[in-house]
Amino acid sequence: MAEDLLIRARRVKMMAFDVDGVLTDGRLFMGRGGEAIKAFYAPDGLGLQLAQRQGFQVAFISGRDSELVQRRAGEIGIEDVHLGIRDKLSRMEKILQGKELSLEQVAYMGDDLNDLELLGQVGLAITVPEGAPELRARAHYITGRSGGRGAVREVIELVLKSQDRWPY
Repeated sequence: MAEDLLIRARRVKMMAFDVDGVLTDGRLFMGRGGEAIKAFYAPDGLGLQLAQRQGFQVAFISGRDSELVQRRAGEIGIEDVHLGIRDKLSRMEKILQGKELSLEQVAYMGDDLNDLELLGQVGLAITVPEGAPELRARAHYITGRSGGRGAVREVIELVLKSQDRWPY
């Protein structure tokens, strides 16, 4: 692991994630009634639970409002869920106010242009291989795994291992 990446990962106290393209592969299947169907990757969910058990704060910040995301978050115990957010940086700043954390202590993972401003301000900026070129240019780390196919788990393992908090 590159030294700069290791230093950044060791500072992380909170992990925040976009949803579509990060926790899912970004595809939306639309039903006749207009409902969207998304596929989540079970090992990512287990990783998110592990991060919380190891004392990390975890949040979802999505530009889309989705009952499915709220339900998935509830299943894995994520309480900090922010949906339909246009200005993700401002929302993250509000989240941090109540937690006595700084942007420098946040790992944020996004994949598209609406993540760019926040990605540019956090201590550990992450994207997926399919992320927009602008994000890949700014990211401190680009996952080897794709969104919705283990990228979230990869990041959680990276952070926990860098802090000697991987329990396995």
